[in-house]
Amino acid sequence: MKKILILLLWLTPLAGSLFAQPIGKSSYETMILLAEEAKANLDYYNALTQYELAFAEREDASLVPIIAEMYYLLNDYGKAERFLVRALRKDRDKLLVYPRYLLGRTYKINGKYDDAIPVLQEFIQLTDNPTLKQLAQNELIGAEFALSNTGGTKGVELKSIDRNVNSRFSEYTPMLTGDGNTLYFASAPSDGVIIVDDVNDPENYVRVFQSAKNADKYGKPEPLGVNINRPGVHSANVSLSPDGRRMYFNRIELQGNTAGTAKIYLSDNGEDGWKSANELSGVNGDWLALQPAVGELFGQEVLFFVSDMPGGQGGLDIYYATHKGEGAYGDPVNLGPKINTPGDEYTPWWQEGTLYFSSNGLPTIGGFDIFYAVWNGSNWSDPTNMGTAYNSSADDISFRLDKEGYNGYLTSNRPEGRALEGFGKTCCDDIYSFSIARMYADLLVGTFDAEKRQPIKGATVMLIEMVNNTPGESSDKTNATANRFDFGLQLDKPYRIIATHPNYFPDTVSFNTAGLTESKTFRYEILLRPRPVEPDSIVINIEEPIVLENILYDYDDDRIRTDAEPDLQVVLGIMNQYPTMRIELGSHTDARGPDAYNRELSQRRAESARRWLVRNGIARERIEAVGYGETVPKTVTAKQATDHTFLKTGDVLTEAFINAITGKEQQEIAHLFNRRTEFKIIEGPTSITIQRKLLQKRETTQPAQNRNSLIGGSAAPVLLPTPIQQGRDTIHHYSSLYRQRNLRGVPIMQFNRRFVDLGKVRKGEKRTFTYQFVNKGDSDLRISVISACDCTTTDYSTRPYKPGQSGTITVTFDSSEKDESETIDVDIYLENEDPRGNPIMEMLKYKFTLLK
Repeated sequence: MKKILILLLWLTPLAGSLFAQPIGKSSYETMILLAEEAKANLDYYNALTQYELAFAEREDASLVPIIAEMYYLLNDYGKAERFLVRALRKDRDKLLVYPRYLLGRTYKINGKYDDAIPVLQEFIQLTDNPTLKQLAQNELIGAEFALSNTGGTKGVELKSIDRNVNSRFSEYTPMLTGDGNTLYFASAPSDGVIIVDDVNDPENYVRVFQSAKNADKYGKPEPLGVNINRPGVHSANVSLSPDGRRMYFNRIELQGNTAGTAKIYLSDNGEDGWKSANELSGVNGDWLALQPAVGELFGQEVLFFVSDMPGGQGGLDIYYATHKGEGAYGDPVNLGPKINTPGDEYTPWWQEGTLYFSSNGLPTIGGFDIFYAVWNGSNWSDPTNMGTAYNSSADDISFRLDKEGYNGYLTSNRPEGRALEGFGKTCCDDIYSFSIARMYADLLVGTFDAEKRQPIKGATVMLIEMVNNTPGESSDKTNATANRFDFGLQLDKPYRIIATHPNYFPDTVSFNTAGLTESKTFRYEILLRPRPVEPDSIVINIEEPIVLENILYDYDDDRIRTDAEPDLQVVLGIMNQYPTMRIELGSHTDARGPDAYNRELSQRRAESARRWLVRNGIARERIEAVGYGETVPKTVTAKQATDHTFLKTGDVLTEAFINAITGKEQQEIAHLFNRRTEFKIIEGPTSITIQRKLLQKRETTQPAQNRNSLIGGSAAPVLLPTPIQQGRDTIHHYSSLYRQRNLRGVPIMQFNRRFVDLGKVRKGEKRTFTYQFVNKGDSDLRISVISACDCTTTDYSTRPYKPGQSGTITVTFDSSEKDESETIDVDIYLENEDPRGNPIMEMLKYKFTLLK
C-alpha cells in the first residue's frame, strides 16, 4: 500500500494526533475491529493505538508485523525497525514477505545500509510482485550508492532555518518572493497535540503562513486571510508565478490520515493583497491534484503538478498542463516513464530548463531523494540524484531555488530536525535553507595498494583541518564497496588527510586551499603499503597463555560486555570439542588502584567469564578462575608493536614503563593491554590449532580515570561499586546508563533491589520472588526481552511504563538441574536506546546455596 500524501506528509503522523479521540477499554475482539476499521479509513494513528492495546491484552504474535507497518506508515522508523526485526526473527519459514521489503526500506531510511542490502536481496528472491520487485531493486541500488559516498558537497551549505518558522509540527513548500523579503510556507499552528472539538476553528487546520525575512532571520509567522485559508479545509503547497503576481496552492480535505480530495486554486495579487481564490479548470477532477509549479515547455507556459489520475506510471506522477489564460489549462499530460516510476514523484520545481523533483521510485539514498532532469526541447534527460549535499537517509522534498540559482530551500524529516514528542524522530518535516558557493573547493581521494596499484575497498579516510600546525576539526568516511571518498572543503584552510585500512600501514597527505582564484577539486591517490600477512591459524600449547583479545571490561567493572561474547563462544566451542580439557581463565588489571582491590576485581572478572561458560553447559570443575590483579603486566607482542609504533616487541607494560610514555592516549592503550583475560590449557590435549580470525582483535579504547581518585587512594577497597548520582536520578552500576551524563529523553529503571540472596535451596526445589521498579526517567519505558539461564523463568509486561509508573518482574528459580551453589545474572533489554543510540540494558542478580 502506498502513502498518497504528497506535500502533506505530516498528515500521516500528525493528523492522527489532530483528530485523536479518547479511547476507553474494550475487549480484544472489539480492539481488533476498531483497529481494522481505522486502518481501512487510512487512520493509521488510531489503528496503531487499538492494535497496541490489543497486543498488550493478549500478546498475539500475529499483530507484531501489523504494528510495525503502522509505525512505518506513521514515519516512526525507529519503532518500525524494532517491531519488524522482532516479527522476522521468528519467521524461520519466511512466510512474511512484504515485511522484509518494509524492513529493508526502514534500515535504509535509518542509515543502516549494510543491514538493508541483504534484507532487500532476500525480499527480491521471495516476492512474486513484479512492481515491488522493481522498487526493491531500486532500493538496493540506492543503498549501494549511499555506501559509495559519491556526490560531494560542491560548496553547498545546508542548515535548518529559524525556529520562528520551524515548529514541532511539519512545515512544507517554502516559497520565497522574488524580492527575497517574504517566505510563504504551510504548517499547523501549534507546538502541542490538538484534539479537534470544533471543525470551524482555523487552529485545527493546516494553513498558509507568511514570515518576513531579513538575512537569516525570520519574523513571527502570520496566517494569510480567508481568501487563501478557507475555514474547514487544509491549505498548503504554495507556489508563485515568476512575476510574483499569481499564487497557486492546494485546498485539501482528509480521508482518515490522508488526502481524500485535493484541488489546485489560483489567487491574484492586487493592491489590497491576495484576492479570493478560484479553482483552476482543466487540471482538477476526480483525482488528487497537488503541488503546482509554473514552468515552460515548447515555448509556452505550463503548470507542473502531481496527481494519481488514471493512466499514470503508478503511485503519484508528475503532469503538466498548458496555460490558456484566465485560470484555464489544457488537458494534463504525464511526463512519462523517464520521470515517473511505479513509486511516487513529489514536489516538481522548474528552473531554466531543469526540472527538480523528489521520488521514492528511483534509486535513493533514503526515503524520498531530490533528483533533476534536463529538458532539451523535446526530451528529458535521465534523472540524476543530487547526492548527499541535499539528500539524507530520510525524506527530502520541496526543492526550491531563488532567481539567481545560488540559494534555495528544501524540506526534510531527517532525525536531527525538530519532532513532535512521542511520534518518533522522523515524524515531521522542517524547512532547510541552502546556499551554493560561487567558488568552492572539494576533495576527491582514492585509496590504492602501493605494490599492486589496485583499488583498496574498505579503507577509512580522515580529513583534518589544521590550526597553527595542530589538528582541529575532523571528519572521516569508510567506504566498504569502493575506494572513492568525497569531502567538501573551506577556502583558505590547511588540511591533512590520513588514510587507513586494517591490512595496510596508514599514510598521510597535507595540502592547502589558500590562494584559489577559481573553483577546484583536489584529487589525491594515496598508496598504502600492505602489512605482513599473519598465518590463518595459530597453535595453542599446554600452559601457554593466549589473550582473549575482545574480553574487555568497562573501567572498574566486572560485567562481561556484549562484545566479549564472541571470544567466549570460541572457548565454549573448544571445550565442547575437547571434553577432557581443563583450562585456566586468568584475569589481569592495569596498575591503577590498590593491589588488593585490583586482585579482587580481577578475580571477580575471571569468575564472571567462568559463570558465562557454566551457564552455557560447561562443568564448573573444568575451569579455574584466577585473578592476578596487576602482578603480571603484559609483554608486548610483535603485532602490537607493529600496530602501535610507540611500543617495541618485548616491552613489559609495568606501571613505571607506562608512566614514562608521552601522551595520554598512548598510555591508555598500554593500560588497556594490561586489562585482559587469558585462556590457558592446564589439562587435556598438549596442543590445539584454531583459526586466527576467531580471536581477531576488534579495536576499541575507552578513557579511564585513576582508580585511586574513585575509591580513596590507599583506603580500604570497595568490593562493589555503589550507585552514583547522575543528574536528577540515581543510576546503578548494573545499568548500561551507569556513568552517562546526558539522560534526557530516556527511561530509568530504579529497582527496590537488584540482588536477592535465596539462602539455602534444596536440589529440585523452586523459589519465586520479585523485583519491583519505578520509571524515574522522562520517557516511556518498554521491556523488550529478559534473558537468564535455563533454570530461570521470568514473568513481566511489555506494556509501556510512563514516567513515574511502577512495575514488577517475577522470577522463578528451578534448582532441579543444579549441582552447586551459584550466582545467576538476569539481563533486561529495553526497546529504548540511550542518547548514544545504544540499546539500554539492565542487570539483576540472585544467588543460592545448594543443598543436595
